[in-house]
Amino acid sequence: MNVSVDHLGPCKKLLRVEVPLEAVNTAFGDVSKQFRKEAKLPGFRPGRAPEHLIVKAYEPRIIEETRKQLFENSYRAAAQQEKLEVIVTLNVEEQQFGRGLPYAYNVTCEVVPDFTVPEYKGLTARREIAVPSDADVDRATNILREQQVKYNDVPRELQDGDVVVVNYTATLDGKPLTEIAPTARGLTEKQNFWIAVAKDSFLPGFTEQLQGAKIGDRRSVTVEFPAEFVAAELSKKLAVYDVEIVGVKEKSLPDVNEEFARSLGAETVQQLLDGIRRDLQNELILRQKRDVRDQLLKELLARVELDLPESVVAGETRDLVYNIVNENQKRGVPKEAIEQKKDEIYAGASRTARERVKAAFVLNRIARAEKIKAEQRDVINRVGALAQQNEVSMEKMIKLIQERGGFREIEQGVVTDKVMDFLELNAKIDDVPSARS
Repeated sequence: MNVSVDHLGPCKKLLRVEVPLEAVNTAFGDVSKQFRKEAKLPGFRPGRAPEHLIVKAYEPRIIEETRKQLFENSYRAAAQQEKLEVIVTLNVEEQQFGRGLPYAYNVTCEVVPDFTVPEYKGLTARREIAVPSDADVDRATNILREQQVKYNDVPRELQDGDVVVVNYTATLDGKPLTEIAPTARGLTEKQNFWIAVAKDSFLPGFTEQLQGAKIGDRRSVTVEFPAEFVAAELSKKLAVYDVEIVGVKEKSLPDVNEEFARSLGAETVQQLLDGIRRDLQNELILRQKRDVRDQLLKELLARVELDLPESVVAGETRDLVYNIVNENQKRGVPKEAIEQKKDEIYAGASRTARERVKAAFVLNRIARAEKIKAEQRDVINRVGALAQQNEVSMEKMIKLIQERGGFREIEQGVVTDKVMDFLELNAKIDDVPSARS
């Protein structure tokens, strides 16, 4: 088999392959024999029909099957011969194929980059050591209290910390906001709308102008929209809100007592606080680990330069852009606002994608050098964790992963974590007091 390689760019190759006539004839013969074994022709038992009749009856299928087998086998062999790890096949151009002819084709593909793995043992990092403070425990306890908050109607004037319930309509130069910003329907008119009375809550300066109001009062509130407002048409514009106060609610948090502790599964207040402190310590340990690994990976990647296959970077960028857009939509960001920032979103996603792809190639090379693999039990444990996280059965999670072809991604995640474990184990890590201590 004749093979030559043209270098078209970073990680991009043109592979020229010619399969000799003898191999083509052999392939045609093997495929014809296979069809003969399974073919059903009138007057002949399976496997007994003459070859020339088989060829006549199944020639189009024999040709396609022979082409398929020849291409797959020769392409794989050609890549191995040239020591190319093909990531993606971009284009196949057939030059010649048929009975009695050598098989020739050209393939444009992208391959795993060739680079020298840097020294990866002895990387350095600083690990900040900290323990949860009493203030940390108090903050966490208050978060739990907030989850059981109650809002009680009060007949007094509005003050900081309350929740005000309002009806409002907004105009800009005497016209409804939607005439200037069609997507701003929620900002133009609302009934029974709850707003926390705090600085810049809802819109900058809005609740400050309601101070001292009580149920039944009406206020005229003037708001200047921020320069980077999500509805760009309203940026730096002044709007006037006609606001009717229909409710004043006082925030009431539960006391930290035995009843509160039992509502959270603890027998006593002290047991609750001890549990909170343990949870905070576990969070600190996880944060320390992430920080150390970020430092190690940053140092490792700074030691190596390599070309990146653009199709892989492009695919990773697309996935990141999709996730960013999807997350913004979930948060209620209008489509128009996302569209206005599309260049910024794409640029950020592209930078992140290049970093991730580079890290993947380097970590995979280390995994190969250290014989680090994803064992079956590792994959099962990862799937089990996903099932628990998503509150579904193990069987359903396996089916979901199979449907989207996600097991390769899970295996890659396992390998990446194992390599980072290895790097951390072989790193020089200095423990230092936390700046927050």
